[in-house]
Amino acid sequence: MNIVIVGGGFGGVKTALELAKNKDVNIKLISDSDDFCYYPALYSVATGHSHLTSWVPLREIFQNYNNVELIKDTITSIDKATKNLTGQSGKKYDYTKLVLSLGTVTTYFGIEGLDSYSFGIKSVEEIDQLKNHLQTSIADSQTTERHYVIIGAGPTGVELAAALGSYLNRICQHYNVKKADYSIELIEAAPRVLPRMSEKTSRRVTRRLTKLGINVQLDKKVESASVDGIMVSGKPLKSHTVIWTSGVASNPFYKNNADQFEFDERGRIKVDSQMRSSDGVYVIGDNASTQYSGLAQTALHDAVFIAKNFKRQLSGAAVDKYKAVMPPVVVPVGESWAVFEWHKLRLYGWPAAILRKLADFMGYHDILPIGQALGVWRAEKIMEDDFVEANRKKRNR
Repeated sequence: MNIVIVGGGFGGVKTALELAKNKDVNIKLISDSDDFCYYPALYSVATGHSHLTSWVPLREIFQNYNNVELIKDTITSIDKATKNLTGQSGKKYDYTKLVLSLGTVTTYFGIEGLDSYSFGIKSVEEIDQLKNHLQTSIADSQTTERHYVIIGAGPTGVELAAALGSYLNRICQHYNVKKADYSIELIEAAPRVLPRMSEKTSRRVTRRLTKLGINVQLDKKVESASVDGIMVSGKPLKSHTVIWTSGVASNPFYKNNADQFEFDERGRIKVDSQMRSSDGVYVIGDNASTQYSGLAQTALHDAVFIAKNFKRQLSGAAVDKYKAVMPPVVVPVGESWAVFEWHKLRLYGWPAAILRKLADFMGYHDILPIGQALGVWRAEKIMEDDFVEANRKKRNR
């Protein structure tokens, strides 16, 4: 069976790992990156922790699987009639079965200037750019920014806001800069933080953020951005450090091949009970129109489901029907404090923080053998010494 998987995130990698256990299956995994990205740790990397916690080379993950071919390319078009894909490289790829696990991309909702005047933390390039900006601006000006602005109070925004203060203090200490008064602003258009979680959790997290010195602004709409700051609900907020953590959209591949797919009202791809968008084409993870899509645990669940059904088909057994499963959600809010929700269960503080640590290890182990997973998990404790050397030399002149 010739199976092509597009996407090197949780869904694509897990599907390939599960299917590769059957040596009769030949798999092509096509990704636009050489690395698997562990998104839950991005906020941590952006605030000084080791890059090892968020990026693992795909070749290391599949080094013991001879029936998996890794291909670096960006798929641009699909022809379902001929069962053929075309890559940005110009190469064409035939498939018997196709699994699309492309993930999402950042969207700025058409807000003027945000794409030019805000930072992101969704790639190694974005994170390095943000860290370089934070370090250089403090080292050069000998003071801190007056307002550090984070837009979006979903999990990523909350995690980043809670961790940013400690990182700024570390930068100041490194460059012997006396800290000036500054604020970390967390701006959310919804009436509460973590709007997809319970109201009780939102209240607890808001109190926790306030205790950490975060200025939480709710029901506030960002209207534009410029080199000097942003306009928030009609009022200017001066800042040279605006970080955008809100807004994702389905991978543009689907829009560019709109005649090949059927979309729901949120722009996700409609799939049947086997997660097929059409004969031989399966869509899993963030882009699938399923109940809990958008979460890493859901992408892993989808991958295991798809792999089991493929194995059933190979053996001639009847396939199962897809059943959405509510995953637990754990959000760290500063050192040794987190929130945990699963159905009606709620945990706050250090017990939830312990669960988050365990969840991270399980997340790594879903992709890596236990030894490698343990090594990456332990790297969470490593603080990177990646301060801007040019400024260090400048200070010592």
